Amino acid sequence: MKVLVSLNFPPLGIEMLKQEGLDVTVWKNDIPMTREELIQTTKEHDILLSSSIYTLDADFLEKNKHLKLISQFAVGYNNIAIKKAKELGIPVTNTPNAMTDATADIAFGLMLAVSRKMFHMHKTIISGDWGHFRPQANLGMELKGKTVGIFGMGRIGSEFARRCRGAYNMKVIYHNRTPSPEMENELDASYVSFEKLLKESDVLSVHAGLSNETKGLFNADVFSKMKSSAIFINTARGGLHDEKSLIEALQNKVIWGAGLDVTNPEPMNKDNPLLNMENVAITPHIGSATVEARNEMSRFAALNIIQFSRGEPLTNLVD
Repeated sequence: MKVLVSLNFPPLGIEMLKQEGLDVTVWKNDIPMTREELIQTTKEHDILLSSSIYTLDADFLEKNKHLKLISQFAVGYNNIAIKKAKELGIPVTNTPNAMTDATADIAFGLMLAVSRKMFHMHKTIISGDWGHFRPQANLGMELKGKTVGIFGMGRIGSEFARRCRGAYNMKVIYHNRTPSPEMENELDASYVSFEKLLKESDVLSVHAGLSNETKGLFNADVFSKMKSSAIFINTARGGLHDEKSLIEALQNKVIWGAGLDVTNPEPMNKDNPLLNMENVAITPHIGSATVEARNEMSRFAALNIIQFSRGEPLTNLVD
């Protein structure tokens, strides 16, 4: 079978595919393919190793309905028309366990950076505005003993909660589709309603998938129900929050601060007012950007393809 590796992914997985005897074509340019290039090149291959930067919509799939497998180099797969893929009999796999620690670290780092205005204070040094000691200026907040609310207590949400509990003995509350007795026992976490999550969280961190139910969920109405001292963290998908509402909530001091590794839209416009707010820290969707995580993602993506080529059950099949 012929495999198209559509980005310059880490070589670990690519070597695994070659050692398996698969015919591998690698796009080695750091600039992604254009849509037309991807459509045409995919037509010449049986399996596509893709990324969330590519939109594999119904039109793309219809033009490449010969595909035997799509292996997604990511946890999320909202860039793929899953329903259409199922109709065409094209299985889709992802890499759900590879980036858990790296993304939890980013969420934790953003929380700490926002709480002490680190990104803003760094900018004052660059602009030559260090200034003199002012006892009541540039004050942040301490996290010890605060309440952290987790929206989506999955792998990443759980690891983030462990960091918050271990580092600052934070009280953990969470809202999920179903309760997590394991986290409740381990961290003394409490399952609460969405309304209570908003009302009681000093830090509210989002770790849910993007779906019709969650798209734009964090909007003006939701922000208005949070504490005026609350920090909002989103390292999941930018589409989960309404960015206009978030900007207004911060400008009007409805909430205190925000840390984002994902924005809506992406890439973010360089003139976005969020970039110049004191209590905001933003990174450019780098949750999985560690050597370890990207190598593991490459390994998992390749393993999914190898399992398929061998006729084995697909461990990471997207349902």
